[in-house]
Amino acid sequence: MSRVSLRPVVLEAVAQLESAGVHSPHTDAEYLAAHVLGVERSRLALVPMLSAEQLVEFRKLVDRRAERVPLQHLTGVAAMGEIDLAVGPGVFVPRPETELLFAWALAHLEVAGHEHPPIVVDLCTGSGALALAIAHARPDAEVHAVELDPAARAWARRNADEQAARGDTPIYLHAGDVTDPNVLSPLNGRVDVLVANPPYIPEGARLDPEVADHDPHRALFGGSDGLSVITPMIDTITRLLRADGVAAVEHDDTNGSRVAALFAGAGRFTAVVEHPDLAGKPRFVAARRTAD
Repeated sequence: MSRVSLRPVVLEAVAQLESAGVHSPHTDAEYLAAHVLGVERSRLALVPMLSAEQLVEFRKLVDRRAERVPLQHLTGVAAMGEIDLAVGPGVFVPRPETELLFAWALAHLEVAGHEHPPIVVDLCTGSGALALAIAHARPDAEVHAVELDPAARAWARRNADEQAARGDTPIYLHAGDVTDPNVLSPLNGRVDVLVANPPYIPEGARLDPEVADHDPHRALFGGSDGLSVITPMIDTITRLLRADGVAAVEHDDTNGSRVAALFAGAGRFTAVVEHPDLAGKPRFVAARRTAD
């Protein structure tokens, strides 16, 4: 059986992806090679050759990536924390920036010092990324996730079932609108940590083809100002959190101060803090619930 050297094939793919405008051509080419070879990207050097069949598969995937199909749609997975999630058409692909929101949640669960198992809520869960990553890291937590879109919720259910089968504490997945004044009402005043990655892109924003052509419109856009979901969601957050409970909401990088103002204007929060991402852009706002 004929075999070919991996390195020149990957370099050829890098050049193709670069010319197609892919932002991370070298990384993506290596991830696709690792996917075809069935190894971790870090172990590519240990598998220096491709079979003829693997070469054909790899080049097909590179061609599709050059057409700006998301990398995660081609590999079928996206990472959050220590878990991999199944993703594809119909669900928002989790972004690396949201790892900061996940880390924030874990830090607050670590220092909370509760005498009871912590209750965590993930609003607009999409694929279930934050909820499932938190449940994996904190098996003692009672984690609830809310998603309105049936297609996204199907992906979340698939991921939740797979993580439970692997031994993680099962999460509670709810069909619901995060702006509904009755959503999760049995949890009113009981939630310790709440996270949300809602639709927040202002309508009319220019987006990369991977986003504009493949992520669900419903998961992306938050009205003309990017706040059509976040603004009414503040009431839901206020209602669900216990006194001294904390929340963090991801937002468009143009809206950090406006989201902070929404928390401050609710009159039930203190320690309202704007958090940047690794590039220094505004990424999410966190706040602590005061006692009524």
